[in-house]
Amino acid sequence: MKISGFTIIRNAVINDYPVVEAILSILPVVDEMLVSVGKSDDDTLALIRSIPSEKIRIVESEWDMSLRAGGKVLAVETDKALRQISPDTDWAFYIQGDEVVHEKYHPAILESCNRYADDLAVEGLIFDYLHFYGTYDYVGDSRKWYRREIRIIRNENKLPNPQISAFRDAQGFRKGHTKLNVKHSGAAVYHYGWVKSPAQMKTKMKNVSRFWNEDKEWGKILQSEDFFNYEEFDSIKLFDGTHPAVMQERIKKQSWKVQLDISRKKFRLKDALLYWYEKKTGRRLFEFRNYRMI
Repeated sequence: MKISGFTIIRNAVINDYPVVEAILSILPVVDEMLVSVGKSDDDTLALIRSIPSEKIRIVESEWDMSLRAGGKVLAVETDKALRQISPDTDWAFYIQGDEVVHEKYHPAILESCNRYADDLAVEGLIFDYLHFYGTYDYVGDSRKWYRREIRIIRNENKLPNPQISAFRDAQGFRKGHTKLNVKHSGAAVYHYGWVKSPAQMKTKMKNVSRFWNEDKEWGKILQSEDFFNYEEFDSIKLFDGTHPAVMQERIKKQSWKVQLDISRKKFRLKDALLYWYEKKTGRRLFEFRNYRMI
């Protein structure tokens, strides 16, 4: 069985993406790691080249920034990267530049890939998600944050017309409009996209908003204030676990402080009732699922 990792990245330095940590976090479970580096305004390519691993294969890409509707350019680039993994791969493991997998999950991931390698009914594996917010101490715990998503898909490069492709802005994958049949990987992804200083967070938001907005609207966003207000949340909780080993150096370098009141809940009545029900039962009613559990 062969597993290929793949990711896309652009302007990692400017936007302070933990992409090196993301790549390192899955290297132990993949046989190769394809990194598609978009033409950047910083030293992203040099950053990726600095990672000491023979498993990494770098390809360069020019992003078409005219494909902004719904973040389409992200899906297009993800598909381009997917089609360049080795054709003899069984599973393709996708990781985004702000996602990290804890090393404690490596055995479960490998076990799941082995278990379903010959079960062609299983088209992908889903992961639970922890969305960190503000600092490394808080995680979102409301319906605002998606709970699970597909990160491992069956490789279809051997087929004349591969069908599995990135969905919308590459949050997940589908076959056209058809949801993939999936099993759970037994693992979780730690999402650090919302952990930055208030100034760096706003810089990133201004930069990446270009993927979803036309020039006129993007221009308005660029004129907004220069600090992100982390008080604008509906519900968060304290994180009581451990972070991946590859994140430890980055965590030590945290230079900002954000104190948030976890007792404060800001919901509309309907969302408050749904939140209460989920915490009581563990079930999320009316949840959007970009996959089909089998």
